[in-house]
Amino acid sequence: MNLSEHFTLTELVKSQTADRLGINNTPSRDAVECLIVVCEKILEPVRDNYGVPITPSSGFRCPELNEAIGSSNTSQHISGEAVDFEVPGIPNMGLAHWIMNNLDYDQMLLEFYRDNDPNSGWVHCSYCGDDNRNDAKRFDGKVWLPLGED
Repeated sequence: MNLSEHFTLTELVKSQTADRLGINNTPSRDAVECLIVVCEKILEPVRDNYGVPITPSSGFRCPELNEAIGSSNTSQHISGEAVDFEVPGIPNMGLAHWIMNNLDYDQMLLEFYRDNDPNSGWVHCSYCGDDNRNDAKRFDGKVWLPLGED
């Protein structure tokens, strides 16, 4: 099932952990609708800007999968409102700043980024509609910090 021009439901529910543990990571209809919006509002604009294919590393996670990987039980991945990804050839800090400056989002988290390695970590971005907070932070593995114009 296509969620948007360049993204499928299969790639946004794919999980090696779910496969390994035998977890059924099938989203509800509401979660699929949220994934469609995330594709339209976040992934497609990023792909259009950089002009290269993007493979999300994490999209929807059912509660069992979310718990299995040790994520928060309030994660927006559970509702289909969030996606983790990188853009090949683009430093993650640059990607984070482009999102901050060009898109409406709820949370944009630069996770496990290290200043001395521009390709470290990944970007987590969520979209929830009219109540988006445009909250940007970075996490180095120990501390959450506001993500400013670094």
